[in-house]
Amino acid sequence: MTEKWRNDKWFTSSWNFAEEVTKNLHFQKNIKIHDVSLRDGEQQAGLIFDYKQKMALAEKMSEMGIHRIEAGMPAVSQQDRQVIVDLAKRRDLQSEIFAFARCMVDDVKRAADCGVKGVIIEIPCNEEMITKAYGWTMEKALELSIQASIAAKEAGLYTVFFPIDMTRASMSWSLDLLSHVAANGHMDALAIVDTMGVLMPHTVPFLVDTVRSKLPGKPIELHFHDDYGLGAANTIMGLAAGADVAHTTIGAIGERAGNAPYEDVALALLTMYGVDLGLDYSQIYPLNKMMREFSGLPIRGNRGITGDTVFNIESGIVADWYKQSHETDPLITNSYLPALTGHPDTQIVLGKHSGISSVDVWLEEAAIQLDKEQKRTLVADVKARAYEKHGLLNQADFDQLVAKYR
Repeated sequence: MTEKWRNDKWFTSSWNFAEEVTKNLHFQKNIKIHDVSLRDGEQQAGLIFDYKQKMALAEKMSEMGIHRIEAGMPAVSQQDRQVIVDLAKRRDLQSEIFAFARCMVDDVKRAADCGVKGVIIEIPCNEEMITKAYGWTMEKALELSIQASIAAKEAGLYTVFFPIDMTRASMSWSLDLLSHVAANGHMDALAIVDTMGVLMPHTVPFLVDTVRSKLPGKPIELHFHDDYGLGAANTIMGLAAGADVAHTTIGAIGERAGNAPYEDVALALLTMYGVDLGLDYSQIYPLNKMMREFSGLPIRGNRGITGDTVFNIESGIVADWYKQSHETDPLITNSYLPALTGHPDTQIVLGKHSGISSVDVWLEEAAIQLDKEQKRTLVADVKARAYEKHGLLNQADFDQLVAKYR
């Protein structure tokens, strides 16, 4: 069977593709992922990638087909600037290299001097942030926006206007700011920026449509944070409303709760919406592992898509499903194959919830044959050992339990 929801790599839901659902989806044909791990991602408290690590991450992202990489902010440090310069020089990278700049002419010039393809120009949008955090007048914010965006155009940079905290600004002021910059300054694209991660998914289509009506013909980019765990959902809602570019990070790293994780966005689009971003999806898990090894950041083992143990099965019931169907149809117990994301295959582990089918797998591996009563006794012993360890059994535990049967 080959359907958008069912093939040899994934098995999701036919409900996702009902006409009543899909008629409301308006995905663009060439959606891009704009990765901000090396800039916004590194703003996570205590997170630092050194030069070699940034280069390795960028190479891996390019290898998997990430469309754009925001390599950093030249004004932050000489080390950051060098990464941007060296990545921009690389002709073997598939990804376009962008830099990040404050809404200052000098920052824009620094970005241009790095040889990047484009620049993200930030300006505070929330009135309270402008006056209380920056100590500016509203007029100054408008003036700086015009000056910096024109400087970017004159430098030949693809310019993405990036209004910080736009979603907490008043609707009238934020829309007036965008219209003013579009009319008097320059922007090739606009980023809708949910700096504090406060949007509801239901709000996003309305926001995208409203902005598009003010900026007809301008590509719309989405920069959503994950403070309420909705970064990926909001990003997908925005793309389904017709936005063109998703700003994401590897593993949701970033300021405070982080940014929308590209892994969730990309895999959900592929398997649940039938939208292929043209990525090498088998690099998803390896890239995430690389980032975690470099950063030392832990994630819970069963975290969807990128967790190390997400495909482990402890439950005896599910182990029985696996045993009965794995050889003929492994998608009975998974919504997608581990290989799709480059993850190690499913493992049957032993613990408190194990059953006969669980120990059958381990016994077969050990080439040990037991009768039904012996298996029941072994399952009881496995559960007792799990209680004792307050966790899963390892190979040594199992070997000790089955020693009397050898």
